[in-house]
Formats: sequence, structure tokens, C-alpha cells
Amino acid sequence: MNAVVAAVLIMLVLSLCRIHVVVALIIGAISGGLIGGLSLEATINSFNTGLEGGAKVALAYATLGAFAVAIGKSGLAHALADKALVMVGRQDQGDAANGIRYMIIGLLLAVAVSSQNILPIHIAFIPLVVPPLLYVMAKLQMDRRLVACVLTFGLITPYMFLPVGFGGIYLNDILLANVADNGVDASELNVMSAMALPALGMFIGLLVAVFFSYRGGRGYDLKRIEQTERVDVKYNPMTLIMALAAIVVAFVVQLWLGSMILGALAGFVLFNVSGVVKWKEADDLFTEGMKMLAMIGFIMIAANGFAEVMRETGEIKSLVEGSVAAIGENKALAALLMLVVGLLITMGIGSSFSTIPIIAALYVPLALQLGFSPLAIVALVGTAGALGDAGSPASDSTLGPTAGLNVDGQHNHIWDTVVPTFLHYNLPLLAFGWLAAMVL
Repeated sequence: MNAVVAAVLIMLVLSLCRIHVVVALIIGAISGGLIGGLSLEATINSFNTGLEGGAKVALAYATLGAFAVAIGKSGLAHALADKALVMVGRQDQGDAANGIRYMIIGLLLAVAVSSQNILPIHIAFIPLVVPPLLYVMAKLQMDRRLVACVLTFGLITPYMFLPVGFGGIYLNDILLANVADNGVDASELNVMSAMALPALGMFIGLLVAVFFSYRGGRGYDLKRIEQTERVDVKYNPMTLIMALAAIVVAFVVQLWLGSMILGALAGFVLFNVSGVVKWKEADDLFTEGMKMLAMIGFIMIAANGFAEVMRETGEIKSLVEGSVAAIGENKALAALLMLVVGLLITMGIGSSFSTIPIIAALYVPLALQLGFSPLAIVALVGTAGALGDAGSPASDSTLGPTAGLNVDGQHNHIWDTVVPTFLHYNLPLLAFGWLAAMVL
């Protein structure tokens, strides 16, 4: 068996068996390295080399966690939650309650979409906004799997369809650039036209999650939420104004210096200077915030190690070449196999942005040989890269929602985030990506 396939399957099976994702990634990486012909020493060295690449991301998430706790201290998110709770108290039955549910879903979706394009802070908003809303959602018996699906949709679909913010990086700087480097004239291509059908598949998955799969209620222990997420946080107009100012400062610094780390630190310092966070509390709050997103950081570091081992085995190239050899001249089968291989690679390394350069060098010449149009090639490679971002245990598009929804220990990363998002997004994305490749 191909080492990449074996490593990904081992990692996924262990994760589904409730083995911690970091442990599953380590075991999967070592197993894949050994199956791929590397010695144990070479496998470990490759894994350690890969760990270095995740350190920057881990530190960024740790500082963002501290910034999130400071915003929580200001009461900004709790002010929103309190207004929603008042509405729930007045209208807790029938259509009124459903209206509040959809209002919360719409709010979270809008913020998630904005975090990729308008205010490119990615998953940093989740620990700011979601935990204060857990009590309200529990009163409404909202299924957190639904919220996970909504957040993951908002984190993925904008970057794979809208060429702004993170979408500008994925679609223009990575997708079109790699397609052009491998022999396709992409200068006149409309990337939104290429990715419209795959994005439609994602939207259909969202509709299924909202109106069918998780429309019913699910109970949660309110006492556990109260113990973890304070529902009586005190705030006043000044603390709310300072919170908004800190968010603006963090955003401006991030764009100015290109560093999420420094942006989050600038926002945190402003909270200290303004007195919203007292100096004697600053150290404890910073530590608390780092702990909140530490798991994401460690998983991202381990995923980088996993990806480096897979690259060192050389089995990613052989996996793609093997699928190419099985295709022949069958365009429909070619498109399907390319998408499935992209799914496997992204599921393992947890990053769509890293998958494109790996697959484009082999996919583009093959697609040209089989007669796919330039627009179809863009759709094929772009979809193959995005496949697996939802549903990967090591993707920040699933880790982020879990970080916000599991603060009270009532939301399992694998069964409540990974599996639901895999089923609702990868399956329609696979179908509509294949359709796009065949009709464009």
C-alpha cells in the first residue's frame, strides 16, 4: 500500500477511536515513513524538521488566545449574548425561538465569511464570539454540530471562491500561479467562474446541515457551561468601546506588519493600558488565553511534522503517478481520481494551501493531455486542494470551531466537528468539483 494512503488511514482510524489527534498524527507519520522505506532515524529526523515549520503558527494562535480572553474580559461578546438571552426569555417557544436560532446562525456565518476576506483574522474570532453564546444556544437546544458546520463553511468557501483576503492568496497566488507555471495560460481566466460549481456544492452541504441534519434540538448541561464560561461578566460602555478599539488596533497592526502575533499583542497591550485588564491580572489572563488555543498550536505543529515525513518518502508523487497510470484516456475517471487523491493529501497534512503545489505539477500536464479546458483544469486543481480541509482532524477549519464549542467539554472534536463537516462538505464538493471538470 502507498505510504501516504496508509499514514492517512492510520491517523484517521486512530482519531475515530478517540485517540488524541496529536498522538494519531505522530503514529501515522512514523508508520508512513517506515512503510515508505525510510529508516526509523530518518523518519524521526524528517518529523522533527517539519515541526519547525509549525512553530510560527502555534505562537500566533497562542497570542490570539490571550487576546481573545482579554476581549472576553471586556464583556463585548457577553453583551451580545445577554441581548440574545433576553430575547430567548421573552420568546422561547415556536417560530420566535426558531427565529433566534437562525439569527445566531446568520451572525456566525457572516463573521466567519468576513474573517476570510473583509477582516482576515481566520479562526481568531471563534474563541471571542462562540463561548459567550454557548449558554444561549443551550437554552435554545441548538445542536453544536450545526454550529460547527456553519463555521467550517464560512472558513473554507470564501477562500475557494472569492479572490479577496485569504481567497486572493489561495486563488491567485497559489492556484492560478501553479497552474500557469505548469503550462496553462491563466491570464484571461475568471477564477470565480471556475470555482462557482464547487462553491455551490459547499452551499448545498450547508443547507442540508441547517435544514435537515441538525434542525432538531440537542440537550447540553447548563451548569457545566456556567462553570466554564462566566455568564455574569460585568461590562460598561467604556469597556465595550475599548474592546472595539483593541480589535481595530490588532487589525491595523496585522495588516501593517503582516504578523498576527504582533497584532494580537498590540490589542492585548491596549487592554492593559486602558485598565480593562488590570496589570496584576495580565499575566494570569495571558496564560489562560495561551492555554485556550494551545491544542490547536500543538496539532498544527504535529501536522507539519506529518507532512514533512510524507514528502520525504516520495510517496506523494508515486500516489499521483499511480492514479495517472490507472486512468488511461478516461476523462471522467481521471477527474474523479485526481479529486480523491487531493482529498487524501489534504486530509493528512490539513492544509489546502500546501496541497496545490504538490499536485499541480502532475495534474496540469495530465489534464492538458486528456483535453480538459483551462477553466476545467483550474476547477479540478482548486477543488482537489480544498477537498479534505473540512473533515481533516488536523485542519484549522475544524480545530477552530472545536476550540470555541468545546470550552465546557461537551463537544467532541472528531465526532461532533470532523465527521459532520466531512459528510456535509467533502461529499458534495467531490460531486460538484467532478461536474465542474466535466462541463467547463
